[in-house]
Amino acid sequence: MDAVAFVHEQLTGKKEYPTFKAGDNVTVNYKIIEGTKERIQSFKGDVLKRQGRGYTASFTVRKISDGVGVERLFPLYSPNIESITLNKAGSVRRAKLFYLRDRQGKSARIKEKKQIHHTAKAKA
Repeated sequence: MDAVAFVHEQLTGKKEYPTFKAGDNVTVNYKIIEGTKERIQSFKGDVLKRQGRGYTASFTVRKISDGVGVERLFPLYSPNIESITLNKAGSVRRAKLFYLRDRQGKSARIKEKKQIHHTAKAKA
């Protein structure tokens, strides 16, 4: 690792986010700067895609607002991202879900991934 990358990583620091993928439902709390004022706005929706590696990684979130589809692209390691919360893990077969743009209503829903809980049974 060269010295410039080491110093850059020490100054910025990678934020820890939950692991999420396309199809998951997330809430992104994003810092909005208007003039001299700052506020945090949440954007809740389904992840359409993740792309890039390292500091250039980004992801796209889509939500329906008043019957209109709204998509927003977030750089993963942006200093303006306050937090990312994983709401539901989706069960999808594709890495990029662009087909959701043409769908509405029930056909636009994503199945939730079923969690399997293993319990250890004590032998008597």
